[in-house]
Amino acid sequence: MAVQINPSILSADFARLAEEAKAVEGADWLHVDVMDNHFVPNLTLGVPVVESLARATDTPLDCHLMIEAPDRWAPQYVEAGAGSVTFHAEAAAAPVRLAREIRAKGARASMALKPATPIEPYEDLLPELDMLLIMTVEPGFGGQAFLDIMLPKIRRTRELIRKHGLEMWLQVDGGVSASTIERCAEAGADVFVAGSAVYGAGDPAEAVRALRERARSATEAAGWACAH
Repeated sequence: MAVQINPSILSADFARLAEEAKAVEGADWLHVDVMDNHFVPNLTLGVPVVESLARATDTPLDCHLMIEAPDRWAPQYVEAGAGSVTFHAEAAAAPVRLAREIRAKGARASMALKPATPIEPYEDLLPELDMLLIMTVEPGFGGQAFLDIMLPKIRRTRELIRKHGLEMWLQVDGGVSASTIERCAEAGADVFVAGSAVYGAGDPAEAVRALRERARSATEAAGWACAH
């Protein structure tokens, strides 16, 4: 089970996005937070910036859409160059249809759950997805403290993935740092979004390497990984 580190450009310098992307070229994906000031109380960027960023970096883009009406907008992010597009279960009108459309356009389809949204009602949807994102903070702002109460939810989600024999990824986003990433990995996550822990470091590339090593060690020692 390969560990993946996805730096979030929400914590980067928006005036220097191309340079900030190059600073973490050793990362697996570049996480792009799209917020519309409706689904969450913040406004970030949209399709034109994703198009520009896709041209400026060879690191694949992992777009997390914290927006209303993702059924309408998500396909445009695939066309803009995103290799993975995540929509929120709480916002999607037809999640299965949307996931299939994202896949049909050539990207990985992912669904996100806010902290208060349980995984169990979506168990039957899991085969339609390439990744599931568990938010470990309330979405909308970077730099928030990690919510430890999400660890049981991560464990339950990993159990459901194993139950159905799926190869899907399990991503966590929010407060992921050197002090929390091992707990997330032990619980069952294998894709980690880190914002301030990477871009707030003196050497972002080294921060990515160190986070990956911590997650890898914790994964190797975890019972869920041994049973996979």
